[in-house]
Amino acid sequence: MKIKVIESGSKGNCTIILLDYINIIIDIGISYKKLTNELDKLNINIDDITGLLITHNHKDHIAGLSTFLKKTNIKVFIPKKMYKSIKSEVEELTEENCVFIDDEDKILDVDLKLIHTSHDVEYSVGYDIKYKDKELVYITDTGYLNRKILSTITNKDIYIIESNHDERMLMDGPYPRFLKDRVISDYGHLSNEMTGKYLKKIIGDKTKYIVLAHLSEINNTPDIALSTIEKYISDKEIIVASQTKGTRVLEV
Repeated sequence: MKIKVIESGSKGNCTIILLDYINIIIDIGISYKKLTNELDKLNINIDDITGLLITHNHKDHIAGLSTFLKKTNIKVFIPKKMYKSIKSEVEELTEENCVFIDDEDKILDVDLKLIHTSHDVEYSVGYDIKYKDKELVYITDTGYLNRKILSTITNKDIYIIESNHDERMLMDGPYPRFLKDRVISDYGHLSNEMTGKYLKKIIGDKTKYIVLAHLSEINNTPDIALSTIEKYISDKEIIVASQTKGTRVLEV
């Protein structure tokens, strides 16, 4: 299992997962051109992509979807409950170019589980992706994690998880009060502290990498996010993905 976060943040999100002959993209909040350029660097053609997963219908997760659908015949794998909200933003999406997935499903030899998230949209999810004996958990854009979820995502090989804001920077920052309330609500985003507490509960001996994702460019910094998480986690490699700098290719 190889993973590369191309971009992560409020301006665009996209991650590539390479699993032998199966290649999956999570979110396409970047331009089609940037996606293909990044694939070229990995010696992968766009036609080698097996499918696209989407977490929800906010622009920073689907901005490139319209062009993607016009230029490829690659299927979009989404829960059926998400279809209407994405269709309202991207008219090129049809039931014919979708594969509707259940809470537990498969993409060829890949086991897929939906992680139900809490965000201010009609429907949003994260993903637990298992291939052979390796497992990735991908969670962004959620105000909290249900306790029941934690028990199902314990001791995985790699976590890509939101570490959106520093609470003090947010509350002392330039956002209007209604936007601050939205970010810190149960339908907003995870703070550094919350993410650190969750990670402390779920990482295990198998865990090799933790990727901090969806950092706010206004209410957080890579250094603050990293130092906060390191208060809770001291024996794992922690990597910070940002809007301008993704990650190297990580292999587990």
